[in-house]
Amino acid sequence: MSDSERSENAQMADASQTRPRWGFTQISFVVFMVGLMGLFIALGTWQVERLAEKEALIAAVETRFDLAPQPFPASEDWDALDPQELDYARFELTGTFDNSYTVLVFTNVPDPAGRYGGVGYWVMAPFFLDDGGIVWINRGFVPQAAAADFADGGAAPQGRVTIEAVTRRPEQANSFTPEPDLAEGREWVRNPERLSAFLDDAAGPIAPVTLDRVAGEPGELPQGGETQITFPNRHLEYAGTWYLFAVITPIMLGFWLWRQRRPRNLAHEEKDN
Repeated sequence: MSDSERSENAQMADASQTRPRWGFTQISFVVFMVGLMGLFIALGTWQVERLAEKEALIAAVETRFDLAPQPFPASEDWDALDPQELDYARFELTGTFDNSYTVLVFTNVPDPAGRYGGVGYWVMAPFFLDDGGIVWINRGFVPQAAAADFADGGAAPQGRVTIEAVTRRPEQANSFTPEPDLAEGREWVRNPERLSAFLDDAAGPIAPVTLDRVAGEPGELPQGGETQITFPNRHLEYAGTWYLFAVITPIMLGFWLWRQRRPRNLAHEEKDN
């Protein structure tokens, strides 16, 4: 064998010794980083979609909340109503409260518009419309210490009254939501279907929404006017954060790949130095 052949073979042997060996761990890491980048992109896109939804909600609230109250739809039209389209609209209703069916819905009002806030209850009562049908009205908030005074309605309006209220779409229960306490008249969500379990079976048609009464006299309980009409909107910030992570991830992966491609003997030399 000639000297040139020996030299060439020696160089190939050196290259094979210094070439990084790829195994399951290295391949898994690359797959993980690529998957992580995809996850960050998906999360950023989801936040952009949530941004559009939140902006649509804010626009709807600003439009509906400032309109003059309208007569509430007749009960024969309730099956065709879309609670989402009625959300935050103002209505005027005439009828009679039946406060013997009052239900207290547990809540927390951290930033009240009125005097009272914190842990307490929404005072929900069925309102029998003159034109037929029942609407669950949120008469307002009472603090926990005063809840016992309103378990049977408290100082409730008597006889035929006309009220102004703001529509709210039903709150949805989840797997962690307790069942209604029918014996104590306690609930956890403002949902017409669940609230109607407290009524007699033949009570009548139930509106697919609840309504929040507007504010009354200062210091009055239940405290109306607590409909939340301001919403945090940081989805653009969140989307930017996720997309930034999506950009950083391939840069980190590229740097790691570059490190893996460096000859091992060079890495050992740097370590020895």
